[in-house]
Amino acid sequence: MSQPVTWLNRPALWGLGVAMAVVLALTAWLHGSIGTDLANQQQQRKAVLVANAIGASLAGADGPAASDRIRRWQAELPALESAQVVAGRELLASTRPEDEAPRALRREEKPLFDLATALRSAGETNVAEGAVRKKTVQVDASGDGAVTVTVPYVVDGQFEGIVQARLRQPPEAVADRGGGWLLPLALLGAALVIGFFVRVQPARRFDVGRGIAVVALLALAVGFQQQRLGRMADATVAADLATSRVQAAAAAAYGRTGAPPLVAASASPWDTDAYGRPLKLIATDGTLLPRPDAVQKDSHTRFLERSFWGIDLLGLVVLLFFTQGWALRTASALRDHAAAYAYVAPAMIGMLVLVFFPFFYGIGLAFTDTTLFNEATPFRERWIGLDNFIAILGDFNVVTRGAEGTVFNYQNFYWTLMVTVIWTITNVAVGVSVGFVLAMALNTDGLRGKWIYRILLILPWAIPNYITALVWRGMFHPQFGVINQVLQMFGLQPVAWFDGVVSAFMTGLVTNGWLSFPFMMVVILGALQSIPKDMYEAAEVEGATRWQQLRSITLPLLRPTLVPAVVLSVVWTFNMFNIIFLVSGGEPGGANEILITKAYKIAFEQYQYAYAAAYSTVIFVILLVYGYFQTRLTRATESY
Repeated sequence: MSQPVTWLNRPALWGLGVAMAVVLALTAWLHGSIGTDLANQQQQRKAVLVANAIGASLAGADGPAASDRIRRWQAELPALESAQVVAGRELLASTRPEDEAPRALRREEKPLFDLATALRSAGETNVAEGAVRKKTVQVDASGDGAVTVTVPYVVDGQFEGIVQARLRQPPEAVADRGGGWLLPLALLGAALVIGFFVRVQPARRFDVGRGIAVVALLALAVGFQQQRLGRMADATVAADLATSRVQAAAAAAYGRTGAPPLVAASASPWDTDAYGRPLKLIATDGTLLPRPDAVQKDSHTRFLERSFWGIDLLGLVVLLFFTQGWALRTASALRDHAAAYAYVAPAMIGMLVLVFFPFFYGIGLAFTDTTLFNEATPFRERWIGLDNFIAILGDFNVVTRGAEGTVFNYQNFYWTLMVTVIWTITNVAVGVSVGFVLAMALNTDGLRGKWIYRILLILPWAIPNYITALVWRGMFHPQFGVINQVLQMFGLQPVAWFDGVVSAFMTGLVTNGWLSFPFMMVVILGALQSIPKDMYEAAEVEGATRWQQLRSITLPLLRPTLVPAVVLSVVWTFNMFNIIFLVSGGEPGGANEILITKAYKIAFEQYQYAYAAAYSTVIFVILLVYGYFQTRLTRATESY
């Protein structure tokens, strides 16, 4: 008899309440955090604008005139607490009477001189490299609501020193951070209360209640988030208007200092970013300029839009956790096995902190453009989505054919992947083959001195692999290595092992083969000794040859042990960093890099942290897919 369709059920209500509480609470928190960040950023932007304007007004003024001008600035702008101008080793001007400017810098003012030197060096580096990668504006936001900014003091296009200004102006409330927590809490409470008066429905693959819950979640979440995005857009416009008022006031004060006149209706040269580049959002008279198409949406708004998609996905996962019955089963398991979970809780917390957090942080980093030079910038400004993965997987420029012949691009991902696959297959083949032969030999009945052989054969595995790698590298040395010395003893020419693609690959293969066979030997030997002897005796009685016994008895019974060991060996070899890095170093020209060493060099030699994180994420996905299909196809965990 079919069950009646109900419009409400307890799991759907509870799931909807908890999911909405999570979605709306995260939305409100994120909106509030981004709003606070926007407020602080606009406060710093206004401080940079004033400091740049002060520096521009001092062009051509000597010490006394410069001090007089910045005192006028202080009178015009009440938010300006103090300003100092440093030129070379001289304090050229200051708003503080106790500074007695102009004068030479004192010993305790050396940080000002060092800061001027650092900003000069940053500007010269940017000019020399033809790229803007070093900040030429320093902002220090103290906890007391004041902002201290330091900008270059430029005269006729030449760096002369710095202008340091301290402004105290409380951030304007650019985002409504209140009221966002009441709605999710109310929905959660209502769902829990109503759920107690609704009968529990049997588990079904789909019913109307679950469908209504999904639709309600998406409708409420998207509506609430669109309202928050609208507020953020309004807050951005309000922040620009506030900055435009500061620009207008600064322009008026600038005109009263007697400085050269500004170019009317042009973009303000004072409203700059941390690299000294004009933002071109405000004119010199304070009017707002139209935003370029590339920045029609503020970075805060764009970041919120992307983040809200992730929050909605999390809400759907929470809803399904309840509606599919997983929440009830989890609660039942926790209740029935509370003591067991209490025992494993410390290990679970340790895994969460030491394994899962770095893992998920690395995945998140892969979706940014983080490098050594921008890692201190807000996360929202570094978010670029799938660009790193597109750059890695979308570059098929592996082979180039020209007048000089065929040239391989050793830096291409697919070349490195090919080398990694060949490296893994050959090393696992060597390790399994040698280990199997030695295990069969050690399993021979009546073999004398067996314990000595076992000790000697396990030594390569017992010695730390980085020591083994360095020893083999020395043995392959083209001039002093023992391998070339032996070749010369037989009249052969020494080999430049690390100059050729194949020869350099062989150095790693021999070294890793030496390290890998003991593990496979021990695993296979243990499995061989677990096979009952009477099976071989019965086979001999039936007239089976040794080859038939190997094929029909030994290999099938080794399979449950051998396949997981091979899978583990593949993962180890795929990520065998030490051997490649210490023996061949990926030479020649990176031709023998594997994916893990390439990711390391991208991160710690090229300082492209996000690109390296994307590389590592691709490696993880490749190994995850391999491990899944390998165990499914071979039925590795099934015995015979």
